[in-house]
Amino acid sequence: MGKERLTLLKYLAAGAALALALCAAAPTGASTLSLTTAYAVDPLTGAALEGYDAVSYFTESAPLTGRPEFEYYWSGVPWYFATAANRDVFIKSPETYVPMFGGYAAMSMARGYLSTGNPRIYAILAGRLFLFYSSGNKDAFLISPRDAYQRAQEEWAVLSKDAGF
Repeated sequence: MGKERLTLLKYLAAGAALALALCAAAPTGASTLSLTTAYAVDPLTGAALEGYDAVSYFTESAPLTGRPEFEYYWSGVPWYFATAANRDVFIKSPETYVPMFGGYAAMSMARGYLSTGNPRIYAILAGRLFLFYSSGNKDAFLISPRDAYQRAQEEWAVLSKDAGF
């Protein structure tokens, strides 16, 4: 097999393992993944995802830059979209598109500290958007996504409370 095919298979296996872990870890009747009301935002614009279109992560091969004319405020944060159609899709189901851990870096969270996730370094796992601080952090998370996710969930409960979210 070629290197690209092995890499793709590795990411698919990691995603499948995380999906199984998330389903197994959820109590009966509970939502598998929780959301937060605190979101990492661009320090210059205040926009979530540094202005990238949250819906485009799921519909395009790479995230699209949002435009201020397609802005929508959700959870007290402005979210930008590339098109009015994407904005309307988000309005109907924002929880589907917002990043886990409020856009903070998933592997950093698993290691016990808050760092803003880079919206250009991401993974879609179990139908959810995860951001990472660096490519190295993303690779580390994907080695054992189930364990990393569980540690991140535990740390998020403590860190978000300590940060006042």
